[in-house]
Amino acid sequence: MNVNPEPLPGGSALARDYIHHYEKVGHLYGGDFRNVDSRTERAAWLDSTEELRADRAGIAECLRQYNLKLNPHPAVMESLALLEQQGTLVVTGGQQSGLFTGPLFVIYKAITTIQAAKEAAAQLGRPVVPLFWIAGEDHDWDEVNHTYVLNRTGEITRLKLDKADELRSSVSAIKVEEESWLQITGQLDNLLQESEFKPQVMEVIRESSAEGYSMSEAFAKLIGSLFGRFGLILLDSADPELRKLEAPMFKSLIEHNDELESAYHTAAGRITDSGYELQAAVTAGGANLFYIHQGARLLLHKEEGRFTDRKGMVSFSREELLEQLETHPERFSNNVLTRPLMQDYVLPVLATVLGQGEIAYWAIPQPAFEVVGERMPLIIPRMSFTVVEGTLHKHMDKYQLVFGDVLQGLDEKRKKWLAAQDELELERRFEDTKAAFTAMYEPLIEQLGSIQAGLLKLGANNKDKILDQITFLQAKAQDAMAKQNEAALRQWERIELSLMPLGKLQERVYNVMYYLNRYGPGWLDELMSIPVDYSGTHRVIYI
Repeated sequence: MNVNPEPLPGGSALARDYIHHYEKVGHLYGGDFRNVDSRTERAAWLDSTEELRADRAGIAECLRQYNLKLNPHPAVMESLALLEQQGTLVVTGGQQSGLFTGPLFVIYKAITTIQAAKEAAAQLGRPVVPLFWIAGEDHDWDEVNHTYVLNRTGEITRLKLDKADELRSSVSAIKVEEESWLQITGQLDNLLQESEFKPQVMEVIRESSAEGYSMSEAFAKLIGSLFGRFGLILLDSADPELRKLEAPMFKSLIEHNDELESAYHTAAGRITDSGYELQAAVTAGGANLFYIHQGARLLLHKEEGRFTDRKGMVSFSREELLEQLETHPERFSNNVLTRPLMQDYVLPVLATVLGQGEIAYWAIPQPAFEVVGERMPLIIPRMSFTVVEGTLHKHMDKYQLVFGDVLQGLDEKRKKWLAAQDELELERRFEDTKAAFTAMYEPLIEQLGSIQAGLLKLGANNKDKILDQITFLQAKAQDAMAKQNEAALRQWERIELSLMPLGKLQERVYNVMYYLNRYGPGWLDELMSIPVDYSGTHRVIYI
């Protein structure tokens, strides 16, 4: 396995400056992740503010019960035992649950989280455990209900999981019927090519879906099967037992809601004044909280002193909302701007692993941390990869292609290559023939016009028909050339489909199960052995 850096163009300007020019944006964040002193200072602050967070023993026990059900590896239990001890810190990463773990970048985020915790523990000389925060309270089902794999013939195929529930419920609350699980796992089985590893891969998938009540539970089972042995703790933000322990922070979010709104707007102004675009909406009157009403997840905003949703399905005074919290904490849910605050209350977060888009929007809650007595944790950029399989690498060498060529699109290079295979120079000769014919025929047509005016129009039409016939034959010749090079053109297509499917980075489209099926569980260990790199630089893995 050979790993080469391949910096990518574009992306969020704010995230790029966070990674490469921290001095320009340090006022928008909580510290430089590369600086050991920043990690030491963050750890010391967490030690001094232990009493401001949720009860450590209660959180550990809640997570123990959840992980015993879905992620019971002994290494996870060891991590939880450490978490229960005062002084243990956490590196978090997180994502919405996705079908069969979702896109590859979810796997890379988990790897970054595990590696960063291990590195921090060595640097600080104290326990630091990795934790993956499953955003099960999110309700965007259409974002998580599908995934993509390369099928047996090397074509991209979309798999989609159906649900019966039409409510905008959290993903963790949506029941997926057994029949739907059987259908989708059967489709995956038919798509994956036969391999020595396939029975093992499919067994793990069937176990996760057969026992999974929801997408989130199936996701947790799969992530646990992949990373439990590395001690990765799992947390579902929609866990009702966890919600009870989060109630004091929800109370603070309600009581200080106006101050929080002001803090978010202040941050938004700082970001735009610094020349950057906002990566998340900051709306006037936004409460930045959801309320679960009759199974539907409703975003609250403030209107005439009350908390209500846009359709007016619920309406509470501040006191009424606090009463609801006291009796029904499970009805409350965070949005993207309050989730960072909740995570910092629940866990002693040394650092959190984020993608570039997340790095950009995390600048918005920075002053809000202070409103609720917290400090923004350090941010570690997620590692980013593209996998180039051995056969593809050979094809790229054969056609003298590099990864940057694939990023830009191969249409022009493919046309030039195909033209170069034309030893008879058919394209040039056809164009020369059309030019020569036109040069000879047009003077004749003009002379015919002197005999009879009608012959001028007839001659022009006749010329166009003959040119059309020559062009028709030219197209047929080009088709024949393409057919003669059909196998090679399929190789070009496979390069694009594998590395830039749907015009996107591979890690944002394809599912890990294709690679585990081809290379086995040991492939994950190879990924874990890649040297860590928190520079945000994309890297290409040549297998």
